[in-house]
Formats: sequence, structure tokens, C-alpha cells
Amino acid sequence: MSTKTVFTTGEAAKICKVSQQTIIRCFDNGSLKGFRVPGSRFRRIPRDQLFEFMKINGIPTDALESGKRKVLIVDDEEDLVELLSDVFAKDPRFEIKTANNGFDAGMQVREFRPDLVILDVMLPDINGKEVCQRIRSDDSLEAVKIICISGMVEQDKVADLKNAGANDFMHKPLDVDRLLDRACELLDIERSVTH
Repeated sequence: MSTKTVFTTGEAAKICKVSQQTIIRCFDNGSLKGFRVPGSRFRRIPRDQLFEFMKINGIPTDALESGKRKVLIVDDEEDLVELLSDVFAKDPRFEIKTANNGFDAGMQVREFRPDLVILDVMLPDINGKEVCQRIRSDDSLEAVKIICISGMVEQDKVADLKNAGANDFMHKPLDVDRLLDRACELLDIERSVTH
């Protein structure tokens, strides 16, 4: 995968974790340098300009440097963690970390700052809903997407999780392919076809 050299305002916004409006405003007032696509009004931002802009504004540049989407997989079933890690690792755009309890998950979320958390709802120490609430109570983590997974099926519990901040819920046994599709959708990246 070649590292991208030019970004749209939407992509730049995601990398900087700010709104697209902010990027457009900075572009239009000249604090973020870029160019317009000839014959259209689309703005494009070269990688080195975006890097410069992030440095000046104190935005962590690791998202730009690796360009990878960070996925944290939280489950106490080791086989499943291994399976999911393998599936995501096949796509070079993902960087994976795992945790097998809520406490570890909380630490990892703060240190690793994942873009996506795949979260088992029934953890040995605290439940997934609590993990969701903790992530959502931290403003600096508002861009984190959460997919909850569980073998339990009561609809009201699913609604509870969504209220607590989960972006999606999937039942176990997991359809791994669907999970990957959903992950790419939430992270706004193309599903890579690796055959």
C-alpha cells in the first residue's frame, strides 16, 4: 500500500481529528496550504503541508505517519481474539492491539488511542456497557468507533449499549466478513479485496 501523498479535506479532517469545516476554513484562510483540483472547487492537501499544519497546531502526527487505522480487540475468548487479529492483520492498513478484560481495555484505549474498538460485552471484570461509557466520557476519544459483540440477544440490552455509545452491535458467533465490512464502513475506508 503506497502511503497517500494528497488528501481530501474529509481525509485531512479525520487524520487531524477535527471537523471538515475546520479544515476548509484553515484551507481558505491560508493556514493550511493546498490546491484546488483544476476545473472544480475540490480542495486537496499535499501530505507535507498537512504534516506541517499538524506540527504547528500541536496535532499528533502518528496517524499521518503510519496512515494505519488502529483497532483494539477486547475479548476474553483467546481463540476469537486470535481469529479477529488474523483477519484484520491481513489488511496492511490496520494496526492491531488486543486486551482480554475491561481494565486492560481502558488502559489500551488511552495509550494506543484506537480508531475502532471491537468489544465483547461480557468481560470477566466489567461489562462492555461500562467500557463504552468510559470511552464516551472522554472528549479526546470522541472519534473512536465501537462495535460491541456478544452471544446475548436481548434487544433492550442492545439498545442500552447503543445508548452507552456503541456504534454497532454484532451477534456471536461472528460473521467475520461482515464484521470487517462494518469496520471499514465505520472507519470510512474502502474494503480491501485480498485474495
